[in-house]
Amino acid sequence: MNRTSVRGGEFLVQDIDCRDVFTPEDFTDEHRQIAETTAQFVANEILPINGEIESKNFDLLLQKLKKCAELGLMMIDVPEEYGGLELDKATSMLVMERMAFARNFGLSYMVQTGIGMLPLVYYGSPRQKERYLGKLFRAEMIGAYCLTEPGAGSDALGAKTTATLCEDGSHYILSGTKQFSSNAGFADLFTIFAKVDKVHFTAFLVERGFAGLEFGPEEKKMGMHGSSTRQVILDKVRVPVENVLGEVGRGHKIAFNVLNVGRFKLGAFCVGQGKYALSEGARYANERRQFDVPISSFGAIREKLADVTAMTFASESVVYRLAGLIDGRLATLEKGGDSSYHEYLKGIEEYAAECALAKVFCSEAAAGSIDEMLQVHGGYGYIAEYPIEQLYRDERVQRIYEGTNEINRLLIPNLLIRKGIGGKALGPACAAVTAGDFAAHKGLIRAMKETCLALTGHAVKRFGAGLAAEQEILLALADAAIQIFALESTVLRAEKACAAATEKKRELYRAVVTLCSFTARRQVINAAERCAAFLEDETSLTAMAGVTSYRAKGLLAAKRLLAEATSQAEKYIF
Repeated sequence: MNRTSVRGGEFLVQDIDCRDVFTPEDFTDEHRQIAETTAQFVANEILPINGEIESKNFDLLLQKLKKCAELGLMMIDVPEEYGGLELDKATSMLVMERMAFARNFGLSYMVQTGIGMLPLVYYGSPRQKERYLGKLFRAEMIGAYCLTEPGAGSDALGAKTTATLCEDGSHYILSGTKQFSSNAGFADLFTIFAKVDKVHFTAFLVERGFAGLEFGPEEKKMGMHGSSTRQVILDKVRVPVENVLGEVGRGHKIAFNVLNVGRFKLGAFCVGQGKYALSEGARYANERRQFDVPISSFGAIREKLADVTAMTFASESVVYRLAGLIDGRLATLEKGGDSSYHEYLKGIEEYAAECALAKVFCSEAAAGSIDEMLQVHGGYGYIAEYPIEQLYRDERVQRIYEGTNEINRLLIPNLLIRKGIGGKALGPACAAVTAGDFAAHKGLIRAMKETCLALTGHAVKRFGAGLAAEQEILLALADAAIQIFALESTVLRAEKACAAATEKKRELYRAVVTLCSFTARRQVINAAERCAAFLEDETSLTAMAGVTSYRAKGLLAAKRLLAEATSQAEKYIF
């Protein structure tokens, strides 16, 4: 098996060999060079002006977006035939991760290179790409994405914005209001979704200068103060028919496929936030003294450092494993030809469940990490001059946009069941699972998979197509699947890395696996027991014996080892 042969959702029904996953330890020199370029840009160009960006100096923000474009950081996902670099998803995620240290600027960058540009990359006609794409990746134009409405959030297809073809057939007339549009205050090109004849959900490319396009005031937000968020109001806006993006009535494909990538990019952004928070917390803990000693010497603080290190390692493992899966699939496709983009999007859509999973796991890990590192700061964490205060405010929205975490949780089991996962069983354990330093952890993962599959199969048998309406059960199944993918990603990465690591580094890998296994086990037990209780059938828990019998040996020693290493480094250590 290699990673190109592992289809979406199959992580639940296969044993995976560590050699078949992509990990951060597999980064090439080119990966590292682009990551360093991004990190230097953030350190030299963005952090010194963070206060001005936070105060909504959008002229300065736009200048820095252009500087970012000059470095080539906006053309990573753009096809070579249109002047882009067309690099792999691992590179795209690595740059996104480094941009998390740029705080508000990082969000503007993420919108521009993600939902602001990718609809055009994936669905634009050659003429549309020639007209707009170069301007976007050179930051001569800024993009925005308008899907949400005041009355249509999670129910995106319930949009009320209308598009009516004019009598001479040359223009569509768009009317309606879009809500929470990022970059709207300074964007030049908007991807706007509307219903043609109030029925056919369709995407349109709308320029800022089109008559009738108006904007609400900047939203007064809890966080992300340095980003622009406004209503976009369409008052009989005339949009040329050649600005229909994709096909009339196929806008849902654009919306959902672009959101898949957006969720993936957000996961990488959250990894960066976890690393940022950890460095701030570890440094502060060494500087802050109480009872005549640094607070980093206290077990209560050291446990937080260890736990956040483990959460960040797991998130990072999830993101780059998924990058490897998608890159592996896309590498099998032929470039060029009329069907190339169709096949490309199918390759990404194959891992829609994993994209949703990454968004949920990484955003919640970032939330927990930032919260714990603010707690390390004590009262000073509540003071604006400390970066952790802004991180705490900025993080909260990430569990809401790109689809709320609840919506993404509902998507995960539905997507897996659609692939037939609910009716499958896990095969016999292969040699890679039953031997080696991580055999006990892999045994735990197998037991988790068997439990999740048994519960899923039971739910499908009981409710059939009606399971889609049983949200409490779907949420519990999603929680189990999320923890399984995250823990397996963690263990496989550690196992693979240990083959070339020093003994000291191997001890750290073993320690992080111990922590992650302990946490994931508790989460899966909770999810499985909830699901069984909802189903009112405890017999579906018979497969859980292997989960409950697992013991996290050496947990305290593992936490102390990770905490000591993190405290000494004052940053993420892997």
